[in-house]
Amino acid sequence: MEAPRELVDHLFRHQAGRMVAVLVRLLGAQNVELAEDVVQDVLCRALETWKYGRLPPNPEGWLMQAAKHRAIDLIRRRDRFLTLAPEVARHLESEWTLLPAIEASFDEPAVRDGVLRLAFSSCDPSLTADTHVTVILKYLCGFSVREIARAFLTSEETVEKRLTRGRAALKAHPDLFDISRVEPGGERHASVLRAIYLLFNEGYHGGNDAVAVREELCFEALRLGTLLLEHESLATPETLALVAMMCLHGARLPARIDREQCLVTLADQDRSRWDQDLLAAGLRWLSDSAVGAVVTEYHLEAAIAGQHAVARALSDTDWAGILELYDALYRLKPSPIVALNRAIAVGMAHGPAAGLAALQRIPESNRLARYPFYRAALGDAERRLGSLEAARGHFLAALDLARNPDERTLLSRFLAEVSN
Repeated sequence: MEAPRELVDHLFRHQAGRMVAVLVRLLGAQNVELAEDVVQDVLCRALETWKYGRLPPNPEGWLMQAAKHRAIDLIRRRDRFLTLAPEVARHLESEWTLLPAIEASFDEPAVRDGVLRLAFSSCDPSLTADTHVTVILKYLCGFSVREIARAFLTSEETVEKRLTRGRAALKAHPDLFDISRVEPGGERHASVLRAIYLLFNEGYHGGNDAVAVREELCFEALRLGTLLLEHESLATPETLALVAMMCLHGARLPARIDREQCLVTLADQDRSRWDQDLLAAGLRWLSDSAVGAVVTEYHLEAAIAGQHAVARALSDTDWAGILELYDALYRLKPSPIVALNRAIAVGMAHGPAAGLAALQRIPESNRLARYPFYRAALGDAERRLGSLEAARGHFLAALDLARNPDERTLLSRFLAEVSN
């Protein structure tokens, strides 16, 4: 069984948001900080209890039971400073109804409902979209302030300010948002989708300084996305496309890291290791999302992932079709990262010279100055053109920018290939 420290990023992160959600539903959104403190206390107790490897048979159940007992203690000992959630307070005033009400709140359907309600409560219209996402990542996804800052490419001080504003908005509305009131495709819905998208991206190719791929974040994002699909009104084409994209990318995770803990490029991945169940689910969700007249960035990113999913090998890939999709994505979302991926597709569809030219013409390429895979893409184009000296220069620069050991190992391999 895994050692406790190895469980922190997987089990604890997965359960933390669920525990916060159910505690906020009981204690009220005005007590979100108290709920987070309770969860931190539960996690610390778990580490202390399990530190010698004595894990319970059901660690997830242990954590939820510990959170439940702490909630009971808090409610029984509450004083005039603890105001409970209005919608449940009447059930918690009497010992006759206290335990049944708390037990019902910890049932799995109630927990899932609480997660979604807290997600939508976090997206108050008075707050900015960035604040919406920050609050969701903090309380429902278990992100630290540092991780959120890295995901947003901003400072920890900025993240703290957003959290302060988010908590103030939650405290102003103690009852969690009623899911039946969500406007499909509205601002709250869009903000929740964006938070899930950022969470998945941070796990799939984020800038973590320890590892390049964090599968637990990817599958946490996929879990939140599929929760939305359980509500018919929220299973919009945009939601379906996002879930499709996560499934199709997530299917490649088993082949993205080799036995030596090195990143594996798409060209070198063993496609037999791709998760066929996730591929099938992703293609099905992608097909289901193709209704209506609106095409979103999630549709286009899912369609690009779908093209890779159906190709038996890199040589079978429809690069011309992928380039068309990137053209459409760039028109919709003109960012340097999209331009970089588009330029790589140009090189695959029309040859390395065209790809190199597209890389050199990326607007605002200065924003990619600290991104190692921009220089790596330049190096690969030069390598394919036979300009090994230029390729070495780019790969050396990329290696200097590597953010973690996984990236350094991969980029060192690229450098070795043009140095022999």
